[in-house]
Amino acid sequence: MNYPKKVVIGDITVRDGFQHEEKFIPTEAKLWLSEQLILAGFKHIEITNFGNPKGMPQFKDADDLFKRIRNSKKLKGKLDDVMLTAITIRERAVERAIQAKKDGYGPDRILLMVSTSESHQKKNSGLTLDEYWKMSEEWVKKARDAGLKVNGTVSTIWGCPIEGPTDPKKAIEFTKRWFDIGATDVEHADHDGSASPDRVYDYFSMLLDNVDNPEKQIAHFHTTRGWGLANVLAALQAGMTNYESTMGGLGGQPANFVDGVPVPGTGEYYYKDPNDVGLVSTEDMVVMMDEMGIDTGVDVDRVLEIGQMVERIVGRKLRSESIRNGRIPKHLKG
Repeated sequence: MNYPKKVVIGDITVRDGFQHEEKFIPTEAKLWLSEQLILAGFKHIEITNFGNPKGMPQFKDADDLFKRIRNSKKLKGKLDDVMLTAITIRERAVERAIQAKKDGYGPDRILLMVSTSESHQKKNSGLTLDEYWKMSEEWVKKARDAGLKVNGTVSTIWGCPIEGPTDPKKAIEFTKRWFDIGATDVEHADHDGSASPDRVYDYFSMLLDNVDNPEKQIAHFHTTRGWGLANVLAALQAGMTNYESTMGGLGGQPANFVDGVPVPGTGEYYYKDPNDVGLVSTEDMVVMMDEMGIDTGVDVDRVLEIGQMVERIVGRKLRSESIRNGRIPKHLKG
């Protein structure tokens, strides 16, 4: 097997993981998790969404959380080489991020997202693809001028929960377009668990044959159908070195019901059972890569300890096998 010996893992639990929870996660818990992830060695974490909190009240504490992280005594001197990301799907959210950056507490990086599926794009952003690209051209430049890095995400690469099958070649075109308008990196996302390992390998092989900056490409897998780690392995074999995941495999479509109150979210859930969705588990991916001799740059034992606490934060058992069964012993116990 041919795969990289060193990778970068971004943990996105605080944003993507918690956005699917139907109860508000206390700001203090989000702060604790952010601190612990950074202390465990993660250099890239997603913090929040600067979109309208009326639709996603999980992120009503966006500004407060960023301020607390920036002022954290535990993280003093440790944030210089860490990239904190906020999601900014529309103009007002980018504007908020730019202002927060100017005020000294904002993100290092923002995220905009296009879908190769027109229906998914409209539902996720309220704009058509043409409208969204036009908006992005304007606001990527404004964000870069303000000192922010910009991630351009490409979604529905392997399939759309609304329309069904999609053409992966379109995602290659969108990747190039993101860089053309000033994005600093691109996330390649299987947001609904449509990707199978063979198609993952084919896509990332095609991608890396068509870009000159492989270190700027990020793999993002959901494990709705249980294929998450198999897709990670396929991406590794294709040569991908950047991955995203969440503790316990949390995450998915923004909740449309929070603390007993119906909210817009992104509308009706795509799935029969919302508890079946989620990303690749950070704990399981880190343990697997460690067993493969791949350097992840994080403290594996600390990651497992964090995962146990995240289960207590959300109040239930999550989808990490490594939390239940631990690491494989490195030495004979006698």
